[in-house]
Amino acid sequence: MEVTASMVKDLREKTGAGMMDCKKALAETNGNMDEAINWLREKGIAKSAKKESRIAAEGLANIYVDGNKAVILEVNSETDFVSKNEEFIEMIDTIGKALLESDAKTIEEAKEVATSEGTIGELIVNKTAKIGEKLSLRRFAIVNKEDDEFFGSYIHMGGKIAALTVIKGANENVAKDVAMQAAAMKPLYCFPSEVPADVLDNEKNVLKEQAMNEGKSADIAEKMVEGRIKKFYKEICLVEQAFIKDGDLTVEKYVTNNGGEIKSMIRYEVGEGMEKRNDNFAEEVMSQVKGN
Repeated sequence: MEVTASMVKDLREKTGAGMMDCKKALAETNGNMDEAINWLREKGIAKSAKKESRIAAEGLANIYVDGNKAVILEVNSETDFVSKNEEFIEMIDTIGKALLESDAKTIEEAKEVATSEGTIGELIVNKTAKIGEKLSLRRFAIVNKEDDEFFGSYIHMGGKIAALTVIKGANENVAKDVAMQAAAMKPLYCFPSEVPADVLDNEKNVLKEQAMNEGKSADIAEKMVEGRIKKFYKEICLVEQAFIKDGDLTVEKYVTNNGGEIKSMIRYEVGEGMEKRNDNFAEEVMSQVKGN
């Protein structure tokens, strides 16, 4: 039976599931609406779709390494309570190990990667239905290194922050020290060259206005900006930061002193830039209990 757009629309309105899931459900059930609804429910899709508008800004970040390949990822849940759930942690491990064997570049591609429990997308849908909270793979990066390079990985605050570095030369301990620095000191960029032009221009304008408000002329203010922008780099760029184990050295100097060169850094902090839930989870649980 041909699956029409109106059939897909009707099923979507009844279940809240996505268009592609509805189309697949109708194709699998020869266009039978009731059976399609059951198919979606059995897959956990209808139930999980209702949670899509809910906020999931808690969760965990983690890093997986195999030889010259590593994956850093963030998987979100609605509450910190669920992020400590063993089943949630196992799901992240399954996703991380599957991505490590893939070449996925986008979230859409990642969702199609196979695991022992279906694709990553299907796994998340099924766990959403079972655990009862919106779960999502927010972001990930697959990083490759050369044989003369080292990965540095550091997990902070039980998985709330993850930092992955690549260092050419030196050794694994140096790479880990740099990852620890990134986790603790929250650099936004690895190198000054990575700072976007609009961010830099805005900071220069702010610094110039500050100097002129201090009574400096425009010419003097311009010269002051040059000095103050170096301080700005020391705050937001990993290589320019003071090394946490020896404040007399920059991170870059620490690495070069050990015969190495910083190649890259990725830092994930769970929920950064996302709206947080501000409701009372205990009250929500009690309302559900009373409702039953």
